[in-house]
Amino acid sequence: MPKLKTILVTGGAGYIGSHCVVDLLEAGHDVIAIDNFANAVGDEDGSPALRRAEEITGKTIVFYKADLLDKPQINDIFDKHKIDCVIHFAALKAVGESMQQPLLYYQNNLLGMLNLLEIMRAHDCYQMVFSSSCTVYGEPEFVPITENHPTGSITNVYGRTKYFIEEMLKDLSAADKKWNIIALRYFNPVGAHPSGLIGEDPTKEFTNLMPFMAQVALGKKPVLTVFGNDYNTPDGTGVRDYIHVMDLASGHVAALNLLAGNHIGLKVYNLGTGKGVSVKELVDIFESVTGTKIPLKYVDRRLGDITALWADASLAKEELGWSTRYSIEEMCTDFWRWQTMNPDGYPKKNKTTVIVNGKS
Repeated sequence: MPKLKTILVTGGAGYIGSHCVVDLLEAGHDVIAIDNFANAVGDEDGSPALRRAEEITGKTIVFYKADLLDKPQINDIFDKHKIDCVIHFAALKAVGESMQQPLLYYQNNLLGMLNLLEIMRAHDCYQMVFSSSCTVYGEPEFVPITENHPTGSITNVYGRTKYFIEEMLKDLSAADKKWNIIALRYFNPVGAHPSGLIGEDPTKEFTNLMPFMAQVALGKKPVLTVFGNDYNTPDGTGVRDYIHVMDLASGHVAALNLLAGNHIGLKVYNLGTGKGVSVKELVDIFESVTGTKIPLKYVDRRLGDITALWADASLAKEELGWSTRYSIEEMCTDFWRWQTMNPDGYPKKNKTTVIVNGKS
């Protein structure tokens, strides 16, 4: 099987996508990134996150402002480029919002994937790495969670879209043996690139723990809202498996390496550290490594949230040769570096050298 050289990254200007682009470029891949800026900062001139990814790597990214719901637009991109593999990040992703606007999530996440798969097939591109989620497991029956844990009893609409897409990919790969797909079930990505140049910069009102916590530490928000302190956990707060975003990025490069050398149909891997950390523990560690104080306000649990989950990622270590390198302290340190270097996030009006729509 030929080397997967040219990679299309959907949602490439987003938090996880932009960090993955850095690792892809450093691994020698050519990157074509698309984004509609539903979850990322940017405009018709391009993406500040991708411009900074170019600065980190010294390499060039081809970028298109594009939406997967616009099939002719995506088809045109495939016509212009010989794409070897797609890494599919693009999705609406807020658990709370998904419960309030389910039709929006089903339309965007499911129809976007259907469009993408049909266009890939029409262009003889059958290699994909799919950005899935640990939410497909629902309330865990056991921890740490292996890939064999039951899926489908999901507590929120966002997670159901990931589960439905996994089922779609399972049916597709069974029906047509040309497909070669890896679904990566992420646990909770946090942190930022160690340079401090790229990081998480939500475009909407957000409740993601680490960016909210950093905003409180900067004095931009008065208090950190913690959803629930009555869970059946040692300190009453929810427990999650927090993984450094650069460890997550390296998992995608490892997945590409497996796809390039093997025909596997559909394979699923957990990406996590294998260690559960409570919200309160994470706050305490963040305060310790940053020298800041985070006032807390406990409120009711959010609809769709679960008590505790963390990964068994031994299969990814065995078959992908992948394991995490960053500690929880480094996750906090790197995110604080990003936040203090960029207290207002990315510049909202972008001046970029990224090649946009195939033109510099």
